[in-house]
Amino acid sequence: GVAMASALADPYLPGAISLFEQLDKHLIVVLRDGRKLIGYLRSIDQFANLVLDEVVERTYIQKYYSEISHGILLIRGENVVLAGELDDTIETGQIKVSIDELHKIEQSLEQSSSEGPMSSLTKDDLQPMDEAY
Repeated sequence: GVAMASALADPYLPGAISLFEQLDKHLIVVLRDGRKLIGYLRSIDQFANLVLDEVVERTYIQKYYSEISHGILLIRGENVVLAGELDDTIETGQIKVSIDELHKIEQSLEQSSSEGPMSSLTKDDLQPMDEAY
């Protein structure tokens, strides 16, 4: 009766289907391989496959980022790690640069830390993890 009608009136469904609320919103989608895609969600299905429009792939290195335009993409749901609405009004303090400039920044950082990110640590700085973990 009444309880069944109120249950059917609630449009919220858990999991991937709840992304329907984000249709036509500006999203950031993080893929399993670490890539970050930003675009407008145009479609979603029961497998969380997404169609994004006006897509850019954003690459970050410290406070710098660069974007590569991809147009419209179909993203398989199994490759999505995270999807969330992007608030374009928040100032992040990040600086947009060209892809060439970003590669130069990456190369200069690799040269300055050619021994790797752990090179400044001594053996005494590294503690073995407790077996409980």
